[in-house]
Amino acid sequence: MSQRHSDSSLDEKLLEYRFHAELKLDANGNPVPGLPMVRGSLRARTNAAFEPEASEPLHVPPEGEGSQPIVLSTQSPAALKMGTQQLIPKSLAVASKAKTKSPARHQSFGAAVLSKEAARRDPRLFPNPNVSLDDMDMDTDTGGNLKRMRNQSYRAAMKGLGSFSSKGDSIQLGPKLQALTEEATQPPARCPAKNKKTLGRKRPHKGSFKDDPQLYQEIRERGLNTSHESDDDILDEPSSPEGTQKADTIVVKSYRPAQLTWSQLPEVLESGVLDTLSVEERKRQEAIFEILTSEFSYLHSLRILATEFLQSRELRVTMTQTEHHHLFSNILDVLAASQKFFEALEQRHKSQVCVEDISDVLEEHAEKHFHPYVAYCSNEVYQQRTLQKLSNSNAAFREALREIERRPACGGLPMISFLILPMQRVTRLPLLTDTLCLKTQGHPERYKAASRALKAISKLVKQCNEGAHKMERTEQMYTLHTQLDFGKVKSLPLISASRWLLKRGEVFLLEESSIFRKIASRPTCYLFLFNDVLVVTKKKSEESYLVQDYAQLDHIQVRKLEASEPSLPGGSSRSSSVPHPFQVTLLRNSEGRQEQILLSSDSASDRARWITSLTYKEREWQGIANKGELPQVEITKAYFAKQADEITLQQADVVLVLQEEDGWLHGERLRDGETGWFPEGFARCITSRMAVEGNVRRMERLRVETDV
Repeated sequence: MSQRHSDSSLDEKLLEYRFHAELKLDANGNPVPGLPMVRGSLRARTNAAFEPEASEPLHVPPEGEGSQPIVLSTQSPAALKMGTQQLIPKSLAVASKAKTKSPARHQSFGAAVLSKEAARRDPRLFPNPNVSLDDMDMDTDTGGNLKRMRNQSYRAAMKGLGSFSSKGDSIQLGPKLQALTEEATQPPARCPAKNKKTLGRKRPHKGSFKDDPQLYQEIRERGLNTSHESDDDILDEPSSPEGTQKADTIVVKSYRPAQLTWSQLPEVLESGVLDTLSVEERKRQEAIFEILTSEFSYLHSLRILATEFLQSRELRVTMTQTEHHHLFSNILDVLAASQKFFEALEQRHKSQVCVEDISDVLEEHAEKHFHPYVAYCSNEVYQQRTLQKLSNSNAAFREALREIERRPACGGLPMISFLILPMQRVTRLPLLTDTLCLKTQGHPERYKAASRALKAISKLVKQCNEGAHKMERTEQMYTLHTQLDFGKVKSLPLISASRWLLKRGEVFLLEESSIFRKIASRPTCYLFLFNDVLVVTKKKSEESYLVQDYAQLDHIQVRKLEASEPSLPGGSSRSSSVPHPFQVTLLRNSEGRQEQILLSSDSASDRARWITSLTYKEREWQGIANKGELPQVEITKAYFAKQADEITLQQADVVLVLQEEDGWLHGERLRDGETGWFPEGFARCITSRMAVEGNVRRMERLRVETDV
């Protein structure tokens, strides 16, 4: 019904603005008898040939004969000002293909719309269409049913509106008449007032980016676009069919681009500098301005985290001093670093309408002032654990947190979205700086400065990642060292700076091997897979495991089995109880001999994840030959790893998909090469081939230039 309403509304606007005629209908909504139908081809002329065409006289019924007089389009005030003929734009005339049986007949545009209006009011009055299907634009659903059919001349008219005039210039139509985009495949955007992500706040353009600050969680920097083009890249370029392909790139629903660009600033417009700047320099200024405005938005969100959550007495009394420190860490130091960085950027912005450069500012702060980010990111494992513990077992904490999150200042966003802001910002800065590098390629000195800044920021990100991994892995190894009981098995020195956990979990045991004969009463085993060794254990309690055997990862082979394979105990009769089996062979176990274990997982995804982790060494050496041929996804919302083989992802991260299984994706994060599993519901596929190839080129270049 919404489509029908849209069509009727659009038809009424067409009549109003194209013909300025008042169409009269009788009480039943039918055309008044006697209304002539203009037939024949429509010929549009240029202004030099706007001469009246010869036409047959139109007979209008006299007044008082049972109906009110009708004002035809040829007798409307607009038509009488120009002459006795209605002027028809050339784009309204589209020739139809001739039929073999009978020639195609077309009604005049006004009469066709009039008939359609009558049919809308009473569908029984709609006659059989006297048009050719070759001249129609038809959409069908997957079942072959006709969903939509429009005349191509109508589409041509809609596309041609505003593209013609007597001198070749475009005609500006009234604000009520809008062109209809027929090719749109995306559903219409929801009303901002009903969009929970935008929180119903309309943000009009203002004179300064500081007038109405946005939360950093609500914006998307154009420098992160997977197509590598920001909105300003097309400001000075004519629209083309290729430009419409930008819809293929993924736009995260919860994101909104910054609403004020550098070119829209009052001081820029008043200076007249836009008339003299080249397109390349204008793009560079937009990239500089985006780093400034996004830092201000980020700083605004950090202040809310500090004032509403960190300094909340109601929240503070619900936890211990240690828990409070683990939750907020050194966020005040991060806030101070951001404040100092923004002030330096703003000083450059205020001193010059066209900023000379900010690369030196980026490099200096990355090297000298951003060290609080490393400490904050290193605390991430404790932060997530503390938040989960408090949320699950502390009712007072949950209630106090719920009340704070309801405050208008928080915009309805959860505290976790504020806590992860430093990790989000520090991982986005290299991409924003790389965008600045791309905009300065035509200026050698500026490009060198931007490249130095990119390397400094990338080095900072690497330190943050290493700090987070080091803290997590060190604590993990010490904990497991106390939980693993080697018993009669030769002890393995577990704690090592170069060792970390890849995956752990319980699997079903299908066959009693020699190492499980004494404990076969329960057909399960618990595996600990490290980056260099597999430890097979039997779970004694939640925090105690008895080691049965182990083998170096280089001496392990794994094979996926089908449930009906004869090698399985019971053969095909076990297919229902053994849905996802796999075989692990220890070529040289703790005693130096070969051991074979038949295992089974409770889901296809779990089996795939075990096989992927067990072949870690093999995949590490092989690498990926042609990354451009693999699918890519963009993360739509942050995901926090819950198991060792999963990967933590931030919004707007681009991930190369290596494997897909049962609702889970195994991928490589393009910005740093880290791999892991994550739910496919947190990502959307990037369908633009150009964007996919561009992402691979960009990330390969970043890894070479920044040594990440």
